[in-house]
Amino acid sequence: MRSARAGTACPKSQLKVTRSETGGRLPAVSEPVPLNQILVGDCVERLARLPAESVDLVFADPPYNLQLEQSLSRPDQSLVDAVDEDWDKFSSFADYDSFTRAWLSGARRVMRENATIFVIGSYHNIFRVGAILQDLGFWILNDIIWRKANPMPNFRGRRFTNAHETLIWAAKSAAAKSYTFNYEALKAGNEDCQMRSDWFFPICTGAERLKNAAGNKTHPTQKPEALLARILLSASKPGDLVLDPFFGSGTTGAVARKLGRNFIGVERDGSYIEAARARISAVKPLPDAAVAAAPSKRSQPRVAFASVVDAGLVQAGEILVDEKKRHRALVRADGSIALSGPSPFSIVGSIHKVGALAQGLPACNGWTFWHVERGGRLAPIDALRATIRESLKTAAE
Repeated sequence: MRSARAGTACPKSQLKVTRSETGGRLPAVSEPVPLNQILVGDCVERLARLPAESVDLVFADPPYNLQLEQSLSRPDQSLVDAVDEDWDKFSSFADYDSFTRAWLSGARRVMRENATIFVIGSYHNIFRVGAILQDLGFWILNDIIWRKANPMPNFRGRRFTNAHETLIWAAKSAAAKSYTFNYEALKAGNEDCQMRSDWFFPICTGAERLKNAAGNKTHPTQKPEALLARILLSASKPGDLVLDPFFGSGTTGAVARKLGRNFIGVERDGSYIEAARARISAVKPLPDAAVAAAPSKRSQPRVAFASVVDAGLVQAGEILVDEKKRHRALVRADGSIALSGPSPFSIVGSIHKVGALAQGLPACNGWTFWHVERGGRLAPIDALRATIRESLKTAAE
């Protein structure tokens, strides 16, 4: 059994009708953008009715096509609560591929030029999904491993325990260069280390797991909210529109509401829709300050070190040092610096190049490596660049 999937799809019977009548394609019939709504019906049909290029991010948790041939039991002979719903069953790989191609085509049509998509799956389907993504023109950015803290064991002892699922993160095309990736915010929340492509979360359990009146799982494949929060915080901004074509129990909608994003969900099962609506309505959005987009260095105006010199924030002839005062460099009038060494100030270059040469490294961020003395204390020259940027911002206002 593969665990928790947050969405559900169109039962195969309706998919066959769709394919036989339209060859897997449906004519687009645009309707207003239904913000923060759950659209009831077939995912392919409902995607075809959404306006083109209206969505900022897609999270898709499609059927995995688990191909279960019989019931699963534990060593004590108790039955495993496996995924055996009709929406996860397909008559052949070709049938599954046709369905995948149809919904991915619909999702791609409604994605903005710089929108991205996350698709999650297991070994049963994710490789087929990845190939179809590439066939349709998507550009794969990362594959991400969700490593489960509490995976279900392999009861028969004939295989490795399936302790992970795979997410594919892709841009709409190779030409999409300005997609959202909140690099600095993710790094700041990860103790100033780059966020890795292996994520460690438990599967959905405890109070977060939705249950019906009989105490049974409302949805067999509910995803943990922490996983969706990581996705939305990585690749969207407050106010963005997130589409989930397999909405299920509404994890995407609940997290979107909490984090100040808008959502569109597509679902056809009435019991899932009812549970999702109740769940989302109970969510209290976080304060704006708690979800505001962190400033991105890439979005800030470029400032050359020469501009800092021209502004008089650093004087030509002044000495720069590293934080531990192991290296010294002379500021030149043209904005370059000269490294002090065996031949005094004979190595000349940019703050980055000279900083790298001083350390014997291939690269260096000169803005944070070099410091100036101000008021008896060392300050990185990046603080002087921030002063320039603030003056540019004030002038623009």
